[in-house]
Amino acid sequence: MARTTSPTVEQDPIDRLEEKVRLLVAMIGRLKADQARATDENARLSRELEATRARLTEVEASTSEVTALRQERETIRGRVTDMLEQLEALHL
Repeated sequence: MARTTSPTVEQDPIDRLEEKVRLLVAMIGRLKADQARATDENARLSRELEATRARLTEVEASTSEVTALRQERETIRGRVTDMLEQLEALHL
């Protein structure tokens, strides 16, 4: 028996395949766009992280300086107090 098929029956699987290929191409396009956005976002966040790290380093340096200045102030305050006590002792 010879198999006879109509053009519509043979065309149907090809049409479905063509539609699937179109959908796949569209999906790949969306994925590439998503990847490009993610790459840009990653670069932006990396720059932001580096800027934040730089600010943190500055803050840590400032904190150390403030601590040192406070200690120096307390040392000077103690020495001035001692000098004032010595001056008061001379007046008595």
